[in-house]
Amino acid sequence: MTDVIEVADLRRSYAGGYEAVAGVSFSVAAGELFALLGTNGAGKTSTVELLEGLAPPSGGQVRVLGHDPYRERAAVRPRTGAMLQEGGFSPELTVAETIRMWAGCTSRARPVGEAMEMVGLSRRSGIRVKQLSGGEKRRLDLAMALLGRPEVLFLDEPTTGLDAEGRRETWELVRELRDSGTTVLLTTHYLEEAEVLADRLAILHEGRIAAEGRVDEVVAAQPSQISFSLPEGTAVGDLPRLGTYVRTGGDIQLRTDELQRSATELLLWARDQDIELRGLDIRSASLEEAFLGIAQKQGATR
Repeated sequence: MTDVIEVADLRRSYAGGYEAVAGVSFSVAAGELFALLGTNGAGKTSTVELLEGLAPPSGGQVRVLGHDPYRERAAVRPRTGAMLQEGGFSPELTVAETIRMWAGCTSRARPVGEAMEMVGLSRRSGIRVKQLSGGEKRRLDLAMALLGRPEVLFLDEPTTGLDAEGRRETWELVRELRDSGTTVLLTTHYLEEAEVLADRLAILHEGRIAAEGRVDEVVAAQPSQISFSLPEGTAVGDLPRLGTYVRTGGDIQLRTDELQRSATELLLWARDQDIELRGLDIRSASLEEAFLGIAQKQGATR
């Protein structure tokens, strides 16, 4: 697949010498959904603004659809769509009027009715923007990003303010766009969202990429967990040697890189000893644990 987003040693500094993006490199293939994650201040927004051509990089290189998105903005902008965290629409215009106004400034614009239908706003077409709920305003933001039938779509926190049903509907729409060939770069604080949607992802920390790859690859780098409690009279020292056990009160936690083997040996030991492992919980690592583990590890090395 051809890479439609190429980032090499990208840097962005602000007044006072603060470097928000400190040498980031990644690529996104055509038709791929790539999630950019990170804690507050990690450099996500600064990176995405460079990809959107809103500012020039302080160093390194970025290419979108083969062009410099800042210096060759005229060649890139008509082929991309961007859903920002805040749309800034006129509060007195209706939904239909807002979309119609933006369509007049957009190349290859979809029909207004089609744009409203895609994001579930058809029944709210005559409602003024100021009367929309927060979730409905996010739907309108998404309609604006999709108006020009973009080849590359930037989604910045697309489901903030949506209820569970609205979030799932948006996920389905994003999947359909990706499956039709649209390349999507997503930033989100909802780790479940990235886990469900992303083909690949990168986790930013302090302006650098701390982990990158498929979701399963990033998660696999973190240990899995087995939790249980022992009956009275059984000590931690009696347990089979499977790794490091941590005891908190009456609960015991075993973190392991070999979940199936460790769980099997622990259960066989319990059977042979005729011991009940109360509250037994066996779980693989999650993206959330990987995310928190990276943040904690990076923080400890500062």
